Amino acid sequence: MSIKNIRLEVMQFLEKNVDSFVDQYLIPVEKIWQPTDFLPNSQSDTFFDEVKELREIAKELPYDFWVTLVGDTITEEALPTYESWLMDVDGIDNVERNGWSKWIRQWTGEENRHGDLLNKYLYLSGRVNMREVEMTTQHLINDGFDIGTGRDPYKNFVYTSFQELATYVSHNRVAQMAKKYGDNKLSKMCKMIAGDEMRHHHAYSEFVNRIFQVDPSEMMLAFQYMMKAKIVMPAHFLRESGEKISTAFEQFSDSAQRIGVYTAADYVDIMQKLIDKWEIDKISGLTDEAEKARDYLMKLPARMAKISERLVIPQESHIFKWVEPALVR
Repeated sequence: MSIKNIRLEVMQFLEKNVDSFVDQYLIPVEKIWQPTDFLPNSQSDTFFDEVKELREIAKELPYDFWVTLVGDTITEEALPTYESWLMDVDGIDNVERNGWSKWIRQWTGEENRHGDLLNKYLYLSGRVNMREVEMTTQHLINDGFDIGTGRDPYKNFVYTSFQELATYVSHNRVAQMAKKYGDNKLSKMCKMIAGDEMRHHHAYSEFVNRIFQVDPSEMMLAFQYMMKAKIVMPAHFLRESGEKISTAFEQFSDSAQRIGVYTAADYVDIMQKLIDKWEIDKISGLTDEAEKARDYLMKLPARMAKISERLVIPQESHIFKWVEPALVR
């Protein structure tokens, strides 16, 4: 039997539990928070006073913070790209509306709220050039992206396990920084988003855990493949208006590292957390090739940590079209 057919069998085996995954890791629409819960109420007589207060507090936030928040927002708003990508993964059938496609649609529905909330906050803050932000978002969706997983569900689930934890780290740190600068409402928004991301991380990492139980060698090889290739962030393909895909992500990443929102050390830490979570050192019944993959994975965080220590981050901020320096500190 081909590797692809074995993966399909495993996905069909796991699909029997999709409803329980939905119940355990996702929240019904009527019960989950919505963006409006955290924003000035446009139906209220106090709306303009609330907006004025939001804008005054927003003036205290520094330049790199705004760049990072804009980058996070754009990434969250590119959800159509991520859903269309995942719907094409082997074992996920949106035509027949199988259990996995139900999961992807409902996961997307939860994720979609994040971009809605952050976009409205940015708009009301008056600190950013919303037209430039909107053009970057449209470019990101137009350009699409390639995360190096192909249609392989094993590789895709490694990617989403990693990525959801990375977005948790980023949003949680932004929440901490917003609180430090006195923006308690933005802090709460980002804290709620971070909570969603952690819940989704638990789901995708559980999918990988289940696969390790039934197809350990192939799952190990998929994990090794993704760590060797490195996890490419969705924001990797950011570009500003009139520019080509080139350096925007690197400059955005520099801003995030400069203020400590998401760093090379965090990348290594997430890798180690996944190795520990899946108990890579204890998995048995591996082929010789998979044993070599395990050895590679166990040594990788220490190697990557040494490399990350040598990284030099530019001290000067790149000036993005999204954020005009005259409008922020």
